[in-house]
Amino acid sequence: MVFPWQRRNVPPELAERVPPGQVLTEKFPVLQFGRVPDYGDLSGWDFRVWGEVVEPFSLKWAEFRSLPLTEKTLDIHCVTRWSKLDTRWEGVAFSHIAEVARPKPDARFVIFHSEGGYTANVPLATAMRPNALLAWNYDGEPLSAEHGYPLRAVVPGPYFWKSAKWLRGVEFTAEDHPGFWERNGYHNEADPWKEERYSRS
Repeated sequence: MVFPWQRRNVPPELAERVPPGQVLTEKFPVLQFGRVPDYGDLSGWDFRVWGEVVEPFSLKWAEFRSLPLTEKTLDIHCVTRWSKLDTRWEGVAFSHIAEVARPKPDARFVIFHSEGGYTANVPLATAMRPNALLAWNYDGEPLSAEHGYPLRAVVPGPYFWKSAKWLRGVEFTAEDHPGFWERNGYHNEADPWKEERYSRS
């Protein structure tokens, strides 16, 4: 067991915000599998919402950017053991996407679909937390290509790999469908406070 005061480089006043085994960073490390997409202009970009919903829909980039803006300041925690506090994001609240799509009663999970067939899965209840959003800006600027331009999920709570980059769609499902990293040995729930980094199965 790691006690709060034993966490490396974490001041005592921040201990309650930093999960066990994490190190604080001022940088924003870049991690991904595969190449970084090169979009050029976004005239061909679209975003789909489908699955167990009453109102599936699709939006072009200009339409997506016209959705109601929300701004959130969040702590994020990476499975590779870094944490970054007070990160600032702008985008649309995930709850607004759900409000438009109207999930059916049996919808219990969300699958984020990204470029190249990459997926990440979370319970619908996790995606519906008040601070969850689909973000196009970080720290007052458009996302960089390495951090998910033009759009990424930002889901507070689980390790940051669940916040899929280069997002192209959201699927609502009745059954859970493990995403890319979960199929490759990472823990399905990914709770940083329980250090759920890797699957034990």
